[in-house]
Amino acid sequence: MALFSQRKEIKPISKALQLEEMDAELRNSLWSAIHISYWEKWRPYEKYGIGWSRESQNINNLLRKYWLSYFKLPVDNLPRFESAVSKVREYFFSCEWNEVYDLIEFTAKFVSPFTKSFIELCNVFLEKENSGYRFVNNEITPITDVHEIEAIETASNSKLSGINLHLNTALSLLSDRKNPDYRNSIKESISAVENICRTLSGNQKATLGSALKLLNDRTSIHPALEKAFSSLYGYTSDEGGIRHSILEENNISFSDAKFMLVACSGFINYLLGKVSELKIET
Repeated sequence: MALFSQRKEIKPISKALQLEEMDAELRNSLWSAIHISYWEKWRPYEKYGIGWSRESQNINNLLRKYWLSYFKLPVDNLPRFESAVSKVREYFFSCEWNEVYDLIEFTAKFVSPFTKSFIELCNVFLEKENSGYRFVNNEITPITDVHEIEAIETASNSKLSGINLHLNTALSLLSDRKNPDYRNSIKESISAVENICRTLSGNQKATLGSALKLLNDRTSIHPALEKAFSSLYGYTSDEGGIRHSILEENNISFSDAKFMLVACSGFINYLLGKVSELKIET
């Protein structure tokens, strides 16, 4: 909703994409996401009641995890709740922009009943404040398109653990803010496609072509889709050293790795959908 100053063009409606910086509004919003998702849900110990509630104990464990594994401080110096939160807050508002992302990602990887709502709230604020990053699963990634995020999340949370492992590894390699590895991210995306092809065909040496033939034997695939998937075969096939030549290029970029992750995720989702429709055993 545009306010008066924005309608009168006194203040801009949108701001520049924040990639290697973080303005006060974005930082404030992300702290609010932590506060709303965790600190507001904490309740003091009830000596003559239930003791610690399950929620409060989980939050205490999160603070302990901060001390032990994030700040790497001695846990015998972990203060009481209010003081501990105050110290986390002090760090949050004085650290570098990338360290804010480190902390919220660390928080999202902590097992908690609040994780899902925390990630969703962070993504709302990241979009609202025009951050160049979003959560995909529990990783902060430079992927902002909601449809691409949905495709990756759906494919990487399938019932096939091998596919999930390859796609999550591809995502981690792509999202590493200190040392991204685009070449190996592409390899992992391709390996996820090969994994589902082998699963569908029951042949550990199956290629994409084998999987397409299996599906065509049981249902018709639109010619345009078949052509698109056959083109993807060029990326996933070992024949003629195609993959080798692609991955030996020195100019592999984020865009290349992101394309492969999204394309392979979309293709996997398509095949899994066909598996469900045709009731094929996996």
